[in-house]
Amino acid sequence: MKLVIDGIIESLQNNGGCTVYFNQFLSFLQQDKKIPLTHIRFFPVMGENITLSDENSTLVKRNSRFLERWRDVDTSPLGDDIIFHSTHYRLSTRRVKTVTTVHDFTYELYRKGPARWMHSWQKFRAIRNSDLVICVSQNTADDLMRFCPIDKNKIRVVYNGVSESYFPIEGIKKDSSVVFVGARGWYKNFTLAVRTLQFFPDLKLSIVGGGALTSEEKALLEECIPGRYEWLGRVPDSGLNELYNKAHCLFYPSSYEGFGIPVAEAMRSGCPVVAVHTSSIPEVAGDAALLVKEATVDAFKVVFSQLESDTLRKKLTADGLVQARKFSWKKCYQDTLSVYQELMG
Repeated sequence: MKLVIDGIIESLQNNGGCTVYFNQFLSFLQQDKKIPLTHIRFFPVMGENITLSDENSTLVKRNSRFLERWRDVDTSPLGDDIIFHSTHYRLSTRRVKTVTTVHDFTYELYRKGPARWMHSWQKFRAIRNSDLVICVSQNTADDLMRFCPIDKNKIRVVYNGVSESYFPIEGIKKDSSVVFVGARGWYKNFTLAVRTLQFFPDLKLSIVGGGALTSEEKALLEECIPGRYEWLGRVPDSGLNELYNKAHCLFYPSSYEGFGIPVAEAMRSGCPVVAVHTSSIPEVAGDAALLVKEATVDAFKVVFSQLESDTLRKKLTADGLVQARKFSWKKCYQDTLSVYQELMG
């Protein structure tokens, strides 16, 4: 198998679901001795060469250019017997077997103007010109058919995974923290989270990632929960696992997710989850989380009151551990390989 992976995502973002997916796939690929890979080429990432454990495999990294994200990838030196898989909706300059992974339709739902037009043009072009399309949830597959209808037989649902770095820590002391992970703008409903917690004075908000707090966010926090919040910046998996283990819950009030990795991470850590019954969240959470029908302060107040029950918390923890086992990066990797093998016939 000749596999050409376009690693453009490395020059577009440092974190987020797409990057986690890509890095986890590469990690398993480096450990897989069964596949005689020829080249895995990255176009473009900041300029260092990395050699995979497979002696015949090379990651080629080049300096990025401003318009590189829109440029088709020249695969002509690699021959015709290849599978091309971009990490962000690029295509080969030649007609070769092509796989595209679609993570979500956030731009189509929440962005307007040139940014949306350019993103959607590139995404839809990649989808329509791919032999097979991987969607990270059934909801994303349904959204694909809504925004960019194609032959359904070309779609394969391959769920994201959750790192084994997340697990229950025996004997850890619980605290009153409510964890909020990731971006805070738009549909992420950070304001709703803050305004909900003003009704629960015994709880504090631990904010992970998403960039430094803006002046507007600080003002909101001081207005609603003064002295009961902290921004922790980027936290490694080990630290986030500890946060989840200690926490009262993960509060994930997002109105839209292509998958929602933090939900699976928290459940795998034994942390109760409060979220919204929308998009892919029910697929990931199953019956193991407290999901509100609509993202409102009143709805969240009800479930936070329910979460004061020790019996319910224990049930959510146990059910969450079972549900989270359905998702692993190893399975994601194996299912992705199956897509490649199907394409090669």
